[in-house]
Amino acid sequence: MLVNSERMLASAQAIEPRMLRCLATALLATTLIAASRVELRLTGLSGDQVDPLAAPQGTRAIVLLFLSVDCPISNKYAPEVRRLHDAFAPQGVVFRLIYPNPAESAESIRVHLSQYGYRGQALRDPRHELVKVSQATITPEAVVYDATGRLLYRGRIDDRFVSPGLQRPRPTRRDLDDALSALLAGRPVPQASAPAVGCFIADFAP
Repeated sequence: MLVNSERMLASAQAIEPRMLRCLATALLATTLIAASRVELRLTGLSGDQVDPLAAPQGTRAIVLLFLSVDCPISNKYAPEVRRLHDAFAPQGVVFRLIYPNPAESAESIRVHLSQYGYRGQALRDPRHELVKVSQATITPEAVVYDATGRLLYRGRIDDRFVSPGLQRPRPTRRDLDDALSALLAGRPVPQASAPAVGCFIADFAP
């Protein structure tokens, strides 16, 4: 019994340093993520400067939705964007609507928000600063971060559009919904990216 007790003590002593190393590694990774997050300021519709990745208390995820006033595919997703907001915002998911077209004024964006019933904070990115950081290329496109600023998903909202001129009657995959559901359930996001279909942000010259 004494031999067994000594073995158990030795095993426990060996495990403890490993646990400490794991905890230290996790803490370092979190610190590096926070330190590496680029500080950005985008302009709100009232002229205020906003950090698009700011996480208010209780935030579990941040969804950046890149939209355009005149992109037909982007506008067709308005009902789905409203549904996602209503389903996930009460669970701590912050939705921010990013308008990267410098030709779209604050007033035209206000009209767009009202016309399509969008909910969530709207920000302008006329110099494509957030576009470069998030690597978004299309409107509409979703980019999801956790509360620490870690990128979890970038891509389409769902697979309804196969190409700009071809769409399914209904989507077979709801990629953004799946990513947020997994995150809130504490599971890995099913896939980190999926190709978006719509209007090229590069065509909106900054």
